[in-house]
Amino acid sequence: MAGSIYGKLFRVSTWGESHGKGIGVVIDGCPAGLELSEEDIQIYLNRRKPGQSKFATPRKEDDAVEILSGVFEGKTTGTPISMVVMNKTQRSRDYSEIASYYRPGHADFTFDEKYGFRDYRGGGRSSGRETTARVAAGAVAAKLLKTLGIEILTYTKSIGPIEIDYSSFDREQISQNSLYMPDSTAAERAGEYILEMMKAGDSVGGVAECIVTGMPAGIGETVFDKLDANLAKGIMSIGAVKGIEIGDGIAVSKSSGSVNNDNFVMRDGKPSKLTNHAGGILGGMSDGSSIILRAAFKPTPSITHEQKTVNKSGEDIVVSIKGRHDPIIVPRAVVVVEAMTALTLFDLILENMTARIDKIKEFYNK
Repeated sequence: MAGSIYGKLFRVSTWGESHGKGIGVVIDGCPAGLELSEEDIQIYLNRRKPGQSKFATPRKEDDAVEILSGVFEGKTTGTPISMVVMNKTQRSRDYSEIASYYRPGHADFTFDEKYGFRDYRGGGRSSGRETTARVAAGAVAAKLLKTLGIEILTYTKSIGPIEIDYSSFDREQISQNSLYMPDSTAAERAGEYILEMMKAGDSVGGVAECIVTGMPAGIGETVFDKLDANLAKGIMSIGAVKGIEIGDGIAVSKSSGSVNNDNFVMRDGKPSKLTNHAGGILGGMSDGSSIILRAAFKPTPSITHEQKTVNKSGEDIVVSIKGRHDPIIVPRAVVVVEAMTALTLFDLILENMTARIDKIKEFYNK
């Protein structure tokens, strides 16, 4: 199966299925000397693991990570880092019924068309559980970025029609409510909305917002490897994401040049932008201001509400999906967006080290 490797210089390869023995990742290209422990990874994995609230799947998994290679005496060695999270509470019998038909909104039909058969237990490689491996790798990338003074803040911007009020933005609230919203009032309203949809056997979509601070200018390539293009690919590779915005995003189509252009002024002896409609990226490269991106997640496709579909015998049928499913994906996916952003940024930072001969000479001529 192609398509399980991401990155050029900081390269990750994920493996495993939702109901297999485990989920894992191999990182190649991590510099030596980074202090790294399983606890560093676990902090990130705990943010996405299931069973933490009434708004998440009741599947209970510890998601305890084990580092198998690439770390010695608490530091990375420069060799491949291999990590695994073992699956503990698979209930494959919950999915035996769906082997005979195609679930609306899932990859069942396309998997069958591509490979001729599929692992129907929880979706196999198409399951959201695959993102466990991405988060483990992203935790390493995020720690590398922090050594460079680059920080990533990600949170839930909206759930269904409920949006946060930026005038009430409270960073501390993100970790204090199960929906990861920086607005306690919005979180309460969103929670009530989700419960209403759950009672109706339905699900909810939403938007995760990510802000990167401390990025130096000039990161990203100018043609096919633009920073925004790579971020879009990384974020869109998350299974439930159906759209991405950077900066003002789609709103720029209703703007004008005089409004949308970010004017420059001199601050502290260097050019600085007065506004940030571009979301920190110009010409495919970081411009030194905060990178702002948003990911739009579709509602969870597995719902008890009756839906029309077809079975493998070519018959029209009506189904109601049973099993353990999230009524909303966004809160657990916030850290996945953060992970893919970190992976993309650090890979391009490594690539940028070859951009200028004076910097190469400065490194080697010591």
